Amino acid sequence: MGAEAVSTGSGRSGSGRTKKGKPRPGTGGYGRRALEGKGPTPPAAMRPGHPAQRRAAAAAGSRRPRRADDTAPARGPRRADESAASPARAARGAAPSSGPSARAPRGSGDAPEFVAGRNPVVESLRAAVPSVALYVGTRVQHDERISEAIKLAANRGVAVLEAGPAELDRLTGGALHQGLALRVRPYDYAHPDDLLARAADAGQPPLIVALDGVTDPRNLGAVARSAAAFGAHGVVVPARRGAGVTAGAWKASAGALARVPVARAANLARTLASYQDAGLFVAGLDAAGDTGVRDLELATAPLVLVIGSEGRGLSRIVARTCDVLVRIPIAARTESLNAGVAAGITLYEVAAIRSRPATP
Repeated sequence: MGAEAVSTGSGRSGSGRTKKGKPRPGTGGYGRRALEGKGPTPPAAMRPGHPAQRRAAAAAGSRRPRRADDTAPARGPRRADESAASPARAARGAAPSSGPSARAPRGSGDAPEFVAGRNPVVESLRAAVPSVALYVGTRVQHDERISEAIKLAANRGVAVLEAGPAELDRLTGGALHQGLALRVRPYDYAHPDDLLARAADAGQPPLIVALDGVTDPRNLGAVARSAAAFGAHGVVVPARRGAGVTAGAWKASAGALARVPVARAANLARTLASYQDAGLFVAGLDAAGDTGVRDLELATAPLVLVIGSEGRGLSRIVARTCDVLVRIPIAARTESLNAGVAAGITLYEVAAIRSRPATP
């Protein structure tokens, strides 16, 4: 009897074995190996990854609080140049998970931008795009484009660095680089009033293009290219919810961004109103506009052309600010035009009207 197992109230043996001596699959927490609790749930401000913890960490000047069982030193705040350690992330427009930079407007130019590919890099260097460094792949078969890129970079004081295939893939975010990549400097935006001064210095009536809700940097580059071709004095983009001058914009502009300034407006509607106070007329492109682009009598006057996004068009408040809404006659089967194409057509028509001899 002394060796017999004592029965518990649950019908289970205190030794965790059956009457035949075989081990039980599990004791359900009633044996010696009962589960131990992990204690109360910590406050939200002490849970890693919780929004309250991130706010507390930002207020304390550190990224996350160090736990008692941490053995590695806590990581300090990100340095200003640390984003270069992850250029692939920066080239995709990613921002750190916390801190003020996470709320930076798209296309702000704060992150490193790269132009990838032999032809785009050569075109950017020919156009004197502000650059930091030229990366040339190791063991890459050199041709005349690579040789010209190295020569142009050296003449402009741009550092020429070697990089392996994996490093180039990381720098360009997996883009087709062909063994050549160019890191572009952050763009120096102009003030909207600078565009008026530029027109005055040229002795011409101002012609300015404003983009409302255009979020693709390639469209911004295409608009800048048309603006340079047809004599516009600059482009205005909103500081928020709009494309900025990025590597994609430089590539699409084919160097035009080096000749046409881009200004940033904190509030586009207010900037348009200030242009009106300065004597300019504001014409917005709208498919439902009453005036055809070829019949725009205001083309010879100081003018701001406003281009909306391809899908939504002009925002309500910007459309109300416009003095006239202009349409581009298109076939009924075509729903809409790309912002860059629409800007090119309108600027061409305005330039054609301005080039006509004045009637007595």
